[in-house]
Amino acid sequence: MDVVVVESPAKAKTINKYLGSNYKVLASFGHVRDLPAKDGSVRPDDDFAMSWEVDGPSSKRLGDIAKAVKDADSLILATDPDREGEAISWHVLDVLRQKKVLKDKPVRRVVFNAITKQSVLDAMANPRDIDAPLVDAYLARRALDYLVGFTLSPVLWRKLPGARSAGRVQSVALRLVCDREAEIERFVREEYWQIAALLATPRAEDFEARLTGFEGKRLQKLDIKTGEQAAGIKAMLEGATFRALSVDARPTKRNPAPPFTTSTLQQAASSQLGFSASRTMQVAQRLYEGADVGGETVGLITYMRTDGVQMAPEAIAAARSAIGAEFGEKYLPEKPRYYSTKAKNAQEAHEAIRPTDFRRTPGAVRKYLDADQARLYEIVWKRAIASQMNPAEIERTTVEIEAVNAAHTAALRAVGSVVRFDGFLAAYTEQKDEDSEDEESRRLPEIKAGEALARKTVTATQHTTEPPPRYSEASLIRKMEELGIGRPSTYAATLKTLEDRDYVTIERRRLLPQAKGRLVTAFLENFFERYVEYDFTAALEEKLDEISDGKLSWKDVLRDFWRDFSAHVDETKELRVTDVLDALNEELAPLVFPAREDGSNPRLCPKCGTGNLSLKLGKFGAFVGCSNYPECGYTRQLGEAADGDGNGEAGDKALGKDPYTQEEIVLKNGRFGPYVQRGDGKEAKRASLPKGWKVEDIDQEKALALLALPRDVGQHPETGKMISAGIGRYGPFVLHDGTYANLESVEDVFSIGLNRAVTVLAEKKSKFANGRGRTAAAALKELGDHPDGGPITVRDGRYGPYVNWGKVNATLPKGKDPASVTVEEALALIVAKGGKSGGGKKTAAAKKASAKKPAAKKASAKKTTSKKE
Repeated sequence: MDVVVVESPAKAKTINKYLGSNYKVLASFGHVRDLPAKDGSVRPDDDFAMSWEVDGPSSKRLGDIAKAVKDADSLILATDPDREGEAISWHVLDVLRQKKVLKDKPVRRVVFNAITKQSVLDAMANPRDIDAPLVDAYLARRALDYLVGFTLSPVLWRKLPGARSAGRVQSVALRLVCDREAEIERFVREEYWQIAALLATPRAEDFEARLTGFEGKRLQKLDIKTGEQAAGIKAMLEGATFRALSVDARPTKRNPAPPFTTSTLQQAASSQLGFSASRTMQVAQRLYEGADVGGETVGLITYMRTDGVQMAPEAIAAARSAIGAEFGEKYLPEKPRYYSTKAKNAQEAHEAIRPTDFRRTPGAVRKYLDADQARLYEIVWKRAIASQMNPAEIERTTVEIEAVNAAHTAALRAVGSVVRFDGFLAAYTEQKDEDSEDEESRRLPEIKAGEALARKTVTATQHTTEPPPRYSEASLIRKMEELGIGRPSTYAATLKTLEDRDYVTIERRRLLPQAKGRLVTAFLENFFERYVEYDFTAALEEKLDEISDGKLSWKDVLRDFWRDFSAHVDETKELRVTDVLDALNEELAPLVFPAREDGSNPRLCPKCGTGNLSLKLGKFGAFVGCSNYPECGYTRQLGEAADGDGNGEAGDKALGKDPYTQEEIVLKNGRFGPYVQRGDGKEAKRASLPKGWKVEDIDQEKALALLALPRDVGQHPETGKMISAGIGRYGPFVLHDGTYANLESVEDVFSIGLNRAVTVLAEKKSKFANGRGRTAAAALKELGDHPDGGPITVRDGRYGPYVNWGKVNATLPKGKDPASVTVEEALALIVAKGGKSGGGKKTAAAKKASAKKPAAKKASAKKTTSKKE
């Protein structure tokens, strides 16, 4: 028997079916080791030695693999076909060697780009050794990320309290977002006017033409700057005669784009489906690992982390066959199309993302997939098919028009295009970039050179230039790829980290840098400029790629980097916080000192009138304060309005008086955000604004409602005890006799009635799992009955999804899709948890598993079982 190691249990189950009973396929569940999150895990003074740590679940899985290998004939490492997959194979092999279970058993590495029977069998027939340069590139990347993060982050904590972390790629991506915001703040709008005429041909067909010249001078976009100038030209055109000078119809061809890479898939899924980058990768992972199609589990797309744009020859042949069958022979070019990657730093050569079988059309597989999977599969299939189709044939027509009014002349132009043959557009139309200008795409009527045109209306419209748009996830990924920053497997994680750190928020699908993120970026640009430079980061990525190509030594790259980086960090030890604040005050002036409506000095304290405002650093981060502190207690959060009346703290807004107590109610801004306050001093009642409530919307009525919380809803009909509603740490709730039940929205707190409150509490009570008061989440999936009796379910708890059997709760591995859990996987997790039945006896499976363990391991297992979920 041969042992095969893959990454995912879903993949293991499918591949085991393909290979048969002579193979035992086990899953590593992703990475099995990582660098401990503590100082000293990478030791530059010890030739960059690295200390690896195995967590509890991974230790159990590695133990299972070691046990299987001990009795096996050989080991086959079949993890994913990229740098991370190569690294996982290397880690597994290294651990097995340390356990001394391999002895002289042969070890082979196989890779397959798709989870289909043919792909897997072909890979098994063509094994290779672990790619050492690829592993070296992984080690270098992991060490670099660790050294930057664990060296730079403590500097941030000391010099810029409130900052969470810095990272090699993360900080550069954040700089892109912050630089765009600074660009928007510096932007000065300019007014301009556009003039267009609605004209008609002698055949009474209307079309629009735009002004391009006046009095023999060619006009640029911003040349007509005032309404008076526009009105004069409009008046001239309203009295003019029009004639078509020339009609130029030129046929053009538009070629299809190549199949998706990781970044182009993320961009397309964002613009067409509204998916985030992380959501796109989650759904793509499921399509790659496979779905049950007609009783057979099969992978539907090829590996989804790739920079490659080419398809395998057999895939091209299959695509061409599908084109003929689905669209007709006229859509099929004489020869196949071949693409080459344009990425500055292409990852290891993989295929583009494509369907594993082009005969599985989106319509044919839709019933086997959930909605998101079906939508993503559809664009993958269509783009891959379109990449092998004939070009679209488009006729672009340009009409030059002359307008004459006495001695005055003007030039106008009408542009239109007509699709003569749709070609690949029949399969896939790329959605227009939301950041790009809309091109003329309307069809023009028949216009002949020299013929007179009738004027119907002339319009002059006012416009202003617009600042560059904020990045969306899609456009940021595109920019990072263009600059050569990061890699396919890092884009989604990088964006997620920026959001988790509260460095950016996503509003209307746009990335908006938060004050904390802008502070970090400004600090790094002033004191670690080289390490957030785009070119430097891209050049380092190129070196990492050269390591994977075997052209550079990974430790030489680390030595060169660390020598300069550590010296630079040492220089900052003498950096004073006042120097940091002075630099940030200048760098972030528009954010720290926003312009005031009355035009007064934005750096002058609005409360005392004599102090100067400046950035201050507190335990929870930066804020703006007055230089006359403690005499003047003026403070406000970054980015908030700087206007004030001098009688209170910045941002204070009087909302009126409480009608019962006659105390003043004020809207304030504190270090933890906006809040409302009734009265003064220690006895004052305060209430923070709930998430989603805007400061500008707060009035006396809303403030009184907040300050009245928790509110009494009514007495419970069974107990007679009061039910109350409020807003707590975990959101809106109702409370009765010590039992909390969550409400769906903040508004429910103020509107919920007694009947609904009783129902919500009853629903919560019905979910109690046992007498200890712990609640059981609703089952996401019923897996069947345990061999020892009782149902096995998958549930979603407070700390993530888990498998439940009786009183045994076993957490699912990180990243595991709850919907894909099988009975076999659930039983393994329950056994690993030391699964005991309701009566306290071990299951038969648990007994069998523990009987073969040495005493020490039994003790370890017992200790693990006692831990909380």
